[in-house]
Amino acid sequence: MFYDCAAHPEAFVYKLLTATVTPRPIAWVTTRSVAGVDNAAPYSFFNVMGHEPPTVALGLLRDPVKGLKDTAENISASGEFVVNLVARDMAEQMNTTAIDAPRDVSEVTLAGLDTMPSSLVAPPRLAQAPVSFECRLLSAVMTGPKQMVVIGRVVAIHIADRFLLDAERGHVDTPALDLIARMHGSGWYKAGGEMFQMTRLTYPPEQGS
Repeated sequence: MFYDCAAHPEAFVYKLLTATVTPRPIAWVTTRSVAGVDNAAPYSFFNVMGHEPPTVALGLLRDPVKGLKDTAENISASGEFVVNLVARDMAEQMNTTAIDAPRDVSEVTLAGLDTMPSSLVAPPRLAQAPVSFECRLLSAVMTGPKQMVVIGRVVAIHIADRFLLDAERGHVDTPALDLIARMHGSGWYKAGGEMFQMTRLTYPPEQGS
């Protein structure tokens, strides 16, 4: 089936994109407003984009009522944010923070989340998150009406000690993080699952490989 994106409603194209680009890692983003309100919201249009410098990207879609989402407003104003990764045992709290709360209401408080001060940026990190990336804004690109792609430089990484196999060598017990990912449709997520490994080839490939 061929789909010309320009010939279909945006909601229809969104459905195709989110049903096929899976699983998607989730950035549980904490920001702080100019008024000092701490915001937390999950985004699955997210990934690492490089390491020289360490870079992440967020796709922040339009809010149907407010226009720019709180996260987009706060990042634009302060230039700082924290990406927290979501473990399975925090999924329900993460879901609570997806609520369409007014700008002056903190989702951190609504979800009963504990925070800790960040080391290099003003927004707090989530205390129970297994991993948190402190970020500063590199670039913000408006890709549509009130739709924004945020590119941030990771300036600090926090990993809970219990998930480190060898802290000095940077060896992480990745399966133990038990991170969840966004799947298709309304409210579908993935946790765990079968893993397999393949060796990356070098050129020229060996005969018979």
